[in-house]
Amino acid sequence: MITTNLLDDNIHTRILTDSKGIFRVLEYTRDLSVTPENAETAYFESAMSVRKRQLIADINPKSGVIAQKGTMQLMLGDLRAVTDVENVGSLVKKYVGSKVTGETAIKPRYRGEGTLVLEPTFRFIILEDLKEWENGMVIEDGLFLACEDSADLHVTARTTVSSAVFGREGLFNSILSGHGIVALESPTPRNELIEINMKDDVVKIDGNNAIAWSKSLAFTVERTTPTLVGSVMSGEGLVNTYRGSGKILVAPVREGRIFAISENDKNS
Repeated sequence: MITTNLLDDNIHTRILTDSKGIFRVLEYTRDLSVTPENAETAYFESAMSVRKRQLIADINPKSGVIAQKGTMQLMLGDLRAVTDVENVGSLVKKYVGSKVTGETAIKPRYRGEGTLVLEPTFRFIILEDLKEWENGMVIEDGLFLACEDSADLHVTARTTVSSAVFGREGLFNSILSGHGIVALESPTPRNELIEINMKDDVVKIDGNNAIAWSKSLAFTVERTTPTLVGSVMSGEGLVNTYRGSGKILVAPVREGRIFAISENDKNS
C-alpha cells in the first residue's frame, strides 16, 4: 500500500487545475524553494502564472499511457514501462520521424495499475479529447506530452508543396488519432487560446500561430490578395489557409500578429 501527500488538501502550494479521463493537472501556486537572491523574481513569476505544473495519470489495466521520453518522475504502484520498438527497422523509422518533427524517437508506454507522475514543466498543460477533433488532430512540433495508449501518434508528410515550403510548420507533422485524452504542453493557457470551429469554410492565419488543428482540414499557403504584388503591398504576404470542417487552436501572441478571417464573414 502506498500513501502520499501529493494531492493533500492541506498542501496550499499545490492545486488541481484540470482533469479529463485518467489525467489530472497539478499546479504549484508558489515556489517555496527559493533563496533571498531570487525570492523577488519568484514572487512576481507566481503572480504572472509562471508556475510549475505536473501531469498525473491514474493508470489501470484497461488504460495505459504513452509519454514523452524522459518526463517520468514517479511511478506509484505496479507500473512498468515498455517501448514499441520491435526491431531495427522500427527503430530507424522512429528515428527518422523524430528528426523531421522534433519529437523524440521512442516514447515509453506505461502499463499496469498505479499512478504516474511526470516531471514539472513551466509550460501550460492542456487536455484535449480526441472525439472532439475531426479524424484526429495535427499538432505543432514539440507540444506532445502524453496520451492514453488508445490514441495513435504518428508522423505524416505535407500533402502540398506550398504548405511544406512556405507554411513554417515543418515538412512533416505529428498526428494524434484514435480515441482518448491527449496532454499537450502549450505556450499559452487553454482559456487564452482562440478556438475556431469551422463548417465547410475557410480560415486564414498570418504566421504559424496555430498550435493544433483537425486532420480533416486541408492546409495550404496562399497569398492574401489575387496578385503577388498586391500581397507585398498590403504588408501581409502569405497566410496559412485551412479549408473544410473542423477545429483550430490558435495562440493569440506567439510570433508576430495573428490574422484570422472566415470567407463567409469576409463576403457578408
